[in-house]
Amino acid sequence: MASSGEEPRSGSPGRAGTGTEPAPTADAAQLDAAEDFEVLEEEEEEEDLSELPPLEDVGRPPAPPREDAQPPEQGGGEAAEDPQEWLDVLGSGLLKKKTLVPGQGVDTRPRKGQDVTVRLKATLEDGSVVEENPALTFTLGDCDVLQALDLCVQLLEMGETALIVSDAKYCYGAQGRSPDIPPNAALTLEVELLAARDAPDLELLSGKEKIELANRKRERGNFFYQQADYVLAINSYDIALKVIGSSSKVDFSPDEEAELLDVKVKCLNNLAASQLKLDHYEAALKSCNLVLEHQPGNIKALFRKGKVLAQQGEYREAIPILKAALKLEPSNKTIHAELSKLVKKHADQKNVETEMYRKMLGNPSAAGAPGKCKDKLPWSIPWKWLFGATAIALGGVALSVVIAARN
Repeated sequence: MASSGEEPRSGSPGRAGTGTEPAPTADAAQLDAAEDFEVLEEEEEEEDLSELPPLEDVGRPPAPPREDAQPPEQGGGEAAEDPQEWLDVLGSGLLKKKTLVPGQGVDTRPRKGQDVTVRLKATLEDGSVVEENPALTFTLGDCDVLQALDLCVQLLEMGETALIVSDAKYCYGAQGRSPDIPPNAALTLEVELLAARDAPDLELLSGKEKIELANRKRERGNFFYQQADYVLAINSYDIALKVIGSSSKVDFSPDEEAELLDVKVKCLNNLAASQLKLDHYEAALKSCNLVLEHQPGNIKALFRKGKVLAQQGEYREAIPILKAALKLEPSNKTIHAELSKLVKKHADQKNVETEMYRKMLGNPSAAGAPGKCKDKLPWSIPWKWLFGATAIALGGVALSVVIAARN
C-alpha cells in the first residue's frame, strides 16, 4: 500500500473478505470529477491527493442485492440433499449453514472480539475454487472478513467443519472481485474452526504492532467504502481510531508516534467521507475539525468541511474554507468547480433574501412616495400660512388708506 494514498492496487485476489479491488481505469477516473474531492482527472503516485479508494470512479453504483435470491444448489456436493439440516442464519434464506463434521460442544464456540483461526475453501456455483487458506486468522465481529464468514463462524464449535452457502450480498456484492469472482456471485464456503484466543492487549502492543493493526482496520474500511457499504466502512474506521487512541504501557519512538498520527489523520478523513455519503453532516464536520486540529492545512479536510457546510446551506462560511483549500492547491479542478458552484448558490441565496425583504417592507413605489417631500427646501412655508399673511398685509394697507382719507 503506497504511503501517498489508500487506494488498493492489487489486481489479484486477497484473502477472503480482505481482498482488494483493482485500480480504476483512466476512463473511469473521469467520471463525476466534480462530485468528490478524491476524484481527480488522473491521479499520479507522487501527487495523490486522496486517501480514499476512488469509489466515484466506478462507472455505476452497485445494484441492490437480490432479495429473492435462492441458495445455490451446488458447490458443496450434498448441500441441497438434506434441506432440513440447514440452519437459516438470518431467516431470509440468503445465508445458510450446515454442519459436516460436528465440533466439541456449544460451550467451545468463539466469542466476539476473539482472534479465530479457520481453514477456508471458497467456491463459485460452478464449483470453481476462488479461495483456499489453511489458516486464516481474523478478529471475530470486527468485519475483517466476508460478512458470511464473520456471521457464521460465531456459530461454529471448536473442531467443527461446516458448509456455508451465501448470497452475494454477504460476500463481494454487485462489484465482485476481479478477476475471479464475477458480480453478484453467490459463494459456498467450507470452513473448519481451528483455534480461538483472546485478542492481544492493546496496551501491550509495540508501536509497530499498533500501526499494523490500525492499518489493517483502515484498509478494511476502504474495502467497504469501495463496496459502497458506508456503515461498515465507518465501523472499520472507528475500530482503527480506537486502536490508535488506546492507552499504552509501551514507549513509542518519535517516528512511530508520527506514523500513528498519519494513520489517524487518514482514518478521520476517510471517516468524514463516509459520513458525508450518509448525510451525517454534524459527524462529518466533527471528523474534519479533528483532522484540522492536527493539520490545519490538510486540503481534503478543508474541502470536505466546506462541502459539509455547503450541504447545510452555510455558503458564507463554506466559501472562505474552500478558498483556503484552493490557495494551497491552486491547480485542483475539483475545488475550483465546487467553489464556483457555491459562489453562484450564495449569490442566488442573497437575491432570494433581498426579494423576501422587499416583500416584507411592502411596495417600493408606495414607499418611495414620501421621498418626494425630501426635495422641498427646508425654509418652504405651507400655502395656508402664506395666504393668511397676505390677507393680513392687505387688510393693513386698506386700513391705512381709510385713516388717511378721514384726515
